[in-house]
Amino acid sequence: MQAPDDFNPQPGAATELEPGLRRILAPNPSPMTYRGTNTYLIGTGSLAVIDPGPESAPHLEAILAAVQPGQQITHIIVTHSHLDHSPLARGLSQATGAPVHGYGGAGAGRSDVMARLAASGLAGGGEGIDTQFAPDITVRDGEVISADGWELEVIHTPGHLGNHIALAWGDACFTADHVMGWASSLVSPPDGDLTDFMASCRRLRQRRWRVFHPGHGAPVTDPAGRLDWLIAHRESREAAILQALAQAPATARVLAEQIYTETPPSLLNAAERNVFAHLVDLSGRGLAAPQGTISAAAVFERRGG
Repeated sequence: MQAPDDFNPQPGAATELEPGLRRILAPNPSPMTYRGTNTYLIGTGSLAVIDPGPESAPHLEAILAAVQPGQQITHIIVTHSHLDHSPLARGLSQATGAPVHGYGGAGAGRSDVMARLAASGLAGGGEGIDTQFAPDITVRDGEVISADGWELEVIHTPGHLGNHIALAWGDACFTADHVMGWASSLVSPPDGDLTDFMASCRRLRQRRWRVFHPGHGAPVTDPAGRLDWLIAHRESREAAILQALAQAPATARVLAEQIYTETPPSLLNAAERNVFAHLVDLSGRGLAAPQGTISAAAVFERRGG
């Protein structure tokens, strides 16, 4: 699924998406972030800022400039602690006095298998972790964050990162990097866990949504269709990996080069991490196994049916 070419908002400009909701694009475009990180402002009096974004003085100024007369930022909510989403929360909190809400620090919500991989020395890849992130207020799955005129339900959606949350706003949902408006989500062990990612996709699919507001890219106006595509996309990658392993054992790198034939070279490392995430998931389900200790460089072989 390709990103729409017409999504190119001006960084720093507060764009009204619907009553009570504005979006400000951070000035951090890259192959991993598309046009940049979407920062959202909810409310008309007491404001919540969702995902302040990367450390950026111009972006901090843009967020503060979007506060209109009679308005005040009272809540800062971070969906997950990647470097393109959480670092500016500290400066924004200092400037406004608003507390920072989040699921927890960098290791919060991490599955047991990913905790073991991290303990073995495996480092994450991709967007980078804000290891200094520590919310003032820790939120949990099902909790409701509210102020005058709005409320947000916390939905723990691990997969892209263990401490990742989505936020339900009526029949709209802020999906951050779990469901994006331009590409499939990166799942990179030990930070990302594909088993958790698929479970989170299926959990979101159980509800009827009008729109998804993602961390990157345009609003998703067919949430059910996008979730179905994400699940089918991962299942097709799984089938390709199992087919390749049926021919010969291979590493994640070799498999990525065989399967992601149309991926630009700049994204091949991310593709390799995605393949490794699949291999960890398949190993947990008894469909593949490493020859020796599980690691990003291990040779995996087919098991099961």
